[in-house]
Amino acid sequence: MAEFVVIRLGRDHDQMVEWVIADDNGTRRSQPLKGSLNDASAQVQGRPVIVLLPATETLTTTVDMPIRSGARLNATLPYALEEQVASDVETMHFAAGDKRESGLRPVAAVAKAKLDNWLAQLEEAEIQPWKMVPENYGLARIPGTLSILIDDGCVMFNDGADVEFIMQDVNPSDALAAAGWLKDRHDDAPAEPSGHLIVYCSAADEERLSHDWIALRHELHSVDINLLPDGALSRLAVTVASGHGVNLLQGKYGPKADYGSWLRPWRKVAALLLGLVIVGFAGKGVDYYRLTKLETELRDQFTQEFRQIRPGDTGEVLDPVGAVNSIKRSLGAGIASPIFLQTLRELSNAMAQNSNASIEAISYRAGIIDVRVSSADVETVGNIQKAIGASGQFIASIQSTDRVADRINSRIQIREAGS
Repeated sequence: MAEFVVIRLGRDHDQMVEWVIADDNGTRRSQPLKGSLNDASAQVQGRPVIVLLPATETLTTTVDMPIRSGARLNATLPYALEEQVASDVETMHFAAGDKRESGLRPVAAVAKAKLDNWLAQLEEAEIQPWKMVPENYGLARIPGTLSILIDDGCVMFNDGADVEFIMQDVNPSDALAAAGWLKDRHDDAPAEPSGHLIVYCSAADEERLSHDWIALRHELHSVDINLLPDGALSRLAVTVASGHGVNLLQGKYGPKADYGSWLRPWRKVAALLLGLVIVGFAGKGVDYYRLTKLETELRDQFTQEFRQIRPGDTGEVLDPVGAVNSIKRSLGAGIASPIFLQTLRELSNAMAQNSNASIEAISYRAGIIDVRVSSADVETVGNIQKAIGASGQFIASIQSTDRVADRINSRIQIREAGS
């Protein structure tokens, strides 16, 4: 549950304001108070602030536009409402709310100069508003019900759907007639009652408008009057605190992203992390320098040893491993001895699988093994060839096959695959 400080600005440049604390469940959490903006600022204490703007200085209406939202909608609104605004639309600020069930979108508009002036006053009092909403949005819309709130000579009206407006110095019946709920009658036929009306007003307004109530009860199904002992703000505040109303702080008046405040709680953690990163890179740099120096020393040492073995080779040694293998080959050292041993291992396995064959002779040269095998039949020779090549590391090929008495003498050549 979130609590909000709802501040209602005064009309006609009145410097006095009203404020009350309400939560998002539509419950009033304090008594309404009145004073200056500085007095209201002292009550904020970290709570989000919703500012109610005088309905007489704002426009509230609806539009039917296919555009969903965003900058394109904000750019189109002034031209869609140009005929409804008496002032130059370039001097007005427009803001839209979410679409209603009817498909229409509520829109609020205010003169930029007035909005700038209100924001300057709030800033001077060190108040950062979370929302700025025309006050007549605080009169809740009840489907199928006409609602009126009377306050300080103003009549706020909505029909529970999409019609909402404010009129000054009129009676409730005048507002209902303007909304089309009371018709002029040119005959004496009795009126057919229609509509349910709920009214919010002070005890003084109830008494002052007693004749109007009597007339409206003849015109409507019902007229329910609710007194406001603490004033209109309590009723308006609980509605806007519940999330109703169009917020004028959109577009260029929208909240600016305060990245500094987001990062401030993580400042120490970020500094520690940055320190660890710097230390890590410094350590890697030291290791790289040390290893590079060691590599240079080893390369110089290897070059000196290589010059002693091959004094005539004065070129730069780019591949130490290749140089060592070259020396081993020139000295007759078997760099392929591991291949030779692996070949013998594969040959031994193949002979073990064919026990009726025997090796008569074996020779190795330049990575190739020649084997002379004696077997009872040619099929055994083929089996030996397949067994040697089964691992895929070596290729065995039958070079010759001769029959001597009742035995088959064959020569098989084995080499490393890919060589």
